Amino acid sequence: MPRVVTSFGNDTVKLIRSLRDRKARRESGLFLAEGLRILAEARDSGVLPDIIAFAPAGAAHPLAAQIIAATEAAGGDAIETSPDILSKMSGKDNPGLVLGAYRQPPTELAAIDRSVAPLWIVAQALRDPGNIGTILRTGDATGAGGLILIDDCADPYSVEAVRASMGAVFTQWIAIARWEEFVPWLRAGPGQLVGTSLRTETDYLDATYEQPCFLLIGNESQGLPAHYEAECDLLVKMPMLGRADSLNAAVAAAVMAFQVRASWRT
Repeated sequence: MPRVVTSFGNDTVKLIRSLRDRKARRESGLFLAEGLRILAEARDSGVLPDIIAFAPAGAAHPLAAQIIAATEAAGGDAIETSPDILSKMSGKDNPGLVLGAYRQPPTELAAIDRSVAPLWIVAQALRDPGNIGTILRTGDATGAGGLILIDDCADPYSVEAVRASMGAVFTQWIAIARWEEFVPWLRAGPGQLVGTSLRTETDYLDATYEQPCFLLIGNESQGLPAHYEAECDLLVKMPMLGRADSLNAAVAAAVMAFQVRASWRT
């Protein structure tokens, strides 16, 4: 049976509330996901929370009740609490029906099996967690294996990134590495590194993409450093027909990922 929590000072309430902070996520190994849809996506991907918290109205929803029961059956902690305390844990005035604290999976490059998918997305120095979550969602939509975050990126397990991923954080492998680690790992196996750049004449629609393809997306404001571009096997350009000289990083990732996929149909 779920345990009932009525105190704002409860240790579990404090723990879940702390997961909005990157240091707390790193120390606890947990991250926060909010809302029934995202928790359902996690369950459907075979992932259940370590802790699930809900208000009475949340438990009344049939799908939420199933996830709560599955969490308890797997040995997780189920907490029934008031809407006010749930709001405090989520940091939102209008929290979803349920929220869950999930165990972060390994993020080492060694955990990735590049053979499981023909497409991987690599993002360098992305600062916006919303972009990271959106790219994860794009990866899921295009059948990518996952997202490799290079250098100093926003946390893919922040509340903002998890929310923007719409559950794709549970379907995509996520690795975090420095560029100096990534290049030797990439070159130790098959893989074409494709970068987007203004310093090339190769149109992205005319390029030949190999499998597995590692699609490299640069920082939101600066793009890819020149020596990162030099490491790429292929540089492509997306022509800008208006006054803007670039696309949002997440939009660029989506355009490129769908084009790479489309090129393999012929």
